[in-house]
Amino acid sequence: MQLSRRSLLAATAATAATGATALVTAAGPAHAGPATGADAPTADLPTLLQRAETLLTGGDFDPADPDFAAAVAALDSTAKGLWDTLDRGTARTALWPDLAPVTDPGNFGQSYTRLRTLATAWATPGTSLSADPAVADALVAALRFTYDTAYNPAKRETGNWWFWEIGAPRALMDSAVLLRGRLPAADLADYLSVVDRFCPDADRRTNSPTLAETGANRTDKAVIVALRGLLGGDGTKIASARDALSDVRDSGRNSLFRYTSSGDGFYEDGSFVQHGVVAYTGTYGAVLLSGTAHLLALLAGSEWAVTDPKVSVMYEAVGRSFAPVIFDGLMMDAVRGRAVSRERAGDHRDGAAAVAAILLLATGAPEPYAARWRAVVKGWLTRNRTTPFAGLVTLPQLALAKDVLGDEGIPAEDRATGLHVFADMDRVVHRRPRWAYSLSLSSKRISAYEAGNGENLHGWYTGDGMGYLYDADDLGQFNDGFWPTVDPYRLPGTTVDTRQRADLGTGAGTSTYRPTNAVAGGSVLHDRYGSASMELVGASGSTLRAKKSWFLLDNAVIALGADIGATDGRTVETVVENRNLGRTGAPHLVIDGVRQAGDQGWTGEFTGAGWAHIEGLGGYVFPGTAALHALREERTGTWRSINTGADTGGSTTELTRRYLTLWVDHGLSPSGASYAHVLLPGASALATEVWSRSRPVRVVANDATVQAVEVRRLGLTAANFWSAGRAAGITSSGPASVLVMQRDNRISVAVSDPGRTATTLSVELPCPVGAVISADDTVSVTTGRRGVLTVAVGGSRGHTHHAELVQ
Repeated sequence: MQLSRRSLLAATAATAATGATALVTAAGPAHAGPATGADAPTADLPTLLQRAETLLTGGDFDPADPDFAAAVAALDSTAKGLWDTLDRGTARTALWPDLAPVTDPGNFGQSYTRLRTLATAWATPGTSLSADPAVADALVAALRFTYDTAYNPAKRETGNWWFWEIGAPRALMDSAVLLRGRLPAADLADYLSVVDRFCPDADRRTNSPTLAETGANRTDKAVIVALRGLLGGDGTKIASARDALSDVRDSGRNSLFRYTSSGDGFYEDGSFVQHGVVAYTGTYGAVLLSGTAHLLALLAGSEWAVTDPKVSVMYEAVGRSFAPVIFDGLMMDAVRGRAVSRERAGDHRDGAAAVAAILLLATGAPEPYAARWRAVVKGWLTRNRTTPFAGLVTLPQLALAKDVLGDEGIPAEDRATGLHVFADMDRVVHRRPRWAYSLSLSSKRISAYEAGNGENLHGWYTGDGMGYLYDADDLGQFNDGFWPTVDPYRLPGTTVDTRQRADLGTGAGTSTYRPTNAVAGGSVLHDRYGSASMELVGASGSTLRAKKSWFLLDNAVIALGADIGATDGRTVETVVENRNLGRTGAPHLVIDGVRQAGDQGWTGEFTGAGWAHIEGLGGYVFPGTAALHALREERTGTWRSINTGADTGGSTTELTRRYLTLWVDHGLSPSGASYAHVLLPGASALATEVWSRSRPVRVVANDATVQAVEVRRLGLTAANFWSAGRAAGITSSGPASVLVMQRDNRISVAVSDPGRTATTLSVELPCPVGAVISADDTVSVTTGRRGVLTVAVGGSRGHTHHAELVQ
């Protein structure tokens, strides 16, 4: 019996599940399997090639289902537009007039991507181009034209290497899979030869043979080589693609199934880094996850099935690396790098891509993993009504999601809570039942931003302590034209020198900027409370310096700044909030009980502000009062103004959004300036006023030595020491982040060295210690009238050390 398209997708999942069970139990080498010669077993090839097609088209589906019908209509609309503008003339010099000359790498790279879209529409029932012989003939001719004119083995790489070695060959191989029944043998041989020229294996960069591929680039190439092997019947190629995931060639040095302690890849604390120094879970990490899931599903049950038992690292990454940075299906911008400047990406699309990858990985993962992921994903999908998943993904991705949504046996898991300090990528994520707050920090280890190839032109301050508040009732905050319209000099949470900056990354290639500070990171206690800090050092041309701290609680984020100074004769500001109100938003602003004007262009200065409240968002309290400035404004910008990339450049369409901005002005060339404010997400105006009067959190120190707060109801003291010092009864022998909680006779302690400068830290507690309940191996405790912890922080890379004590 011949399998239907939908049944084939289900069979793929079932086969993958069988193979994946072996993955985590096998004791043999990662490169198991007899198919190592150039000739692939013919029994497997038709199955795997059909599976490759199904992974592109989605298999069989119910055309009456409104979600599938809408997805087909969307594909058809896009493809029809491309078909109508495709130059099919014999004298053509480009396939599309906006992609001329076709010899430019960005242009032939995008041409192949468009041809893949057309081929997908041709292979998908229900589109106006489906199974049309004229369309197939035109596609075959267009592929031939592009090969002859722009992309063939005789060419040498120019411009961005990515188009030559990943972008173009992947789209070409996908197109060949879809059109394999119509391609002349000579044409297919040529396309395999060009892949052999520019992407012969996944282990090395072709234009730099000594450079080993890592992370997402390795995964991308592995998929290309596998498809090339399937189309050419070359088992050696397929085996090399599988082995690249585990980096068999270099004995696992760049394996995707291992934790790293430096450079690219997954870290045990959940961090993901690409390009050596960039926090990139949301883009490169998601690409890696997607490519790996694709290859696992594609090869499952075959002679080339992945049998590396360490694939469990990828499974663990779903909960450890991805789930914490996904909020109701949105990918947090703090881990999207320069992709925040891409008009056609956005937190909702990159989030959907990661969710789709998780669902695909679940088709072959062992059940304890797969069941949990499906429940988590179901919760994300059912809560996000702002940017529904169905409108963001391909047909195969939609099919997997609908299987989960339609299964009554899968519960929709509640929104996750918890506090995550990703010390290895200078990021902090604090998750509560109805909101989340993420911090983007930087140091000499992790870049403040990445820019290049025309992308992220205004990313100057995105890594300077920018704070992102995600509200369950406002999922469009950073997705609704935020980046092209926000004032890039007033990003929430940042302290900035107000000088004018030149555009970043206008030349070819990408580059990163790492500041010179050592301190960036913090400590976590009970996965619920945390402290974070960052020493701010201005970039070249600015003498700005500041010590910044954040203390993260159940219902509040306390932000402190101290030792703020500069000598450049320019104003220095700390931005408390800069909220995107959308096209027409006009929430009430209340300051110290007085409702302020709602007119656009209104500005106010409040020399002794005690608290403020933004309707529908939350409250802000200023311990000791603050010289607060407020502004309502409409800002107009274009995506093109922040991204001119060859394949990611934005449009010139003007967008206008309203903003409500709160900031503290430290004056010209301040010396020893400071700030203190409390963010109360979701709080009412009344609750904010009550909080400001009752002061449940007390700032006990905010200077160049230590910044500290006390939370009396919790018995919690949190301190960031910049040098040896004492605050709230806690003494530290050197720079450290310390949390101490006293409840009844129980004492919980968390300590870290965010600057990674010490070997050993001594922390004296403000209370007696009678016994040790538990402690990390790195912590030794001296009991007595004032307990003392000796913490071996050397080599711990800023991670938290814990101890549970009793009085």
